[in-house]
Amino acid sequence: MKRTIAKILVFVLPLLFLSSHAVAEVSISAVFTKGEVSIIADWYLGHGGPAAHGNGRKKSKGLPPGIAKNLARGKPLPPGIAKQYLPQGLVDLLPRPPHGFERIIVDGILMLVEIKTHVIHDILEDIVFH
Repeated sequence: MKRTIAKILVFVLPLLFLSSHAVAEVSISAVFTKGEVSIIADWYLGHGGPAAHGNGRKKSKGLPPGIAKNLARGKPLPPGIAKQYLPQGLVDLLPRPPHGFERIIVDGILMLVEIKTHVIHDILEDIVFH
């Protein structure tokens, strides 16, 4: 009986490790597809940049340099950062983001962010016009 359990563990444990490793690789590779980039670019060309879809306030002066520098792939969003969601008209045109991710706008920059960790996986700076 002990040998049978040992054989099972020797076989199963590496599979569990490999499967969890594969899941981690999938989440790391989440990016905007070419199709999504095209839809986003076309939509903003026709509707103006995110400032045109704000809450009616004047456009801010931008983020402080230290925070702006930390908005990069692989880094988490700074705590308390003001984020906006994409306009509903654009959301309706796009496919759903990968499971566990959301598309947000921070200071006019479109980002693909992992919801659980708040890690930025992709950034579109030149698409969304200020």
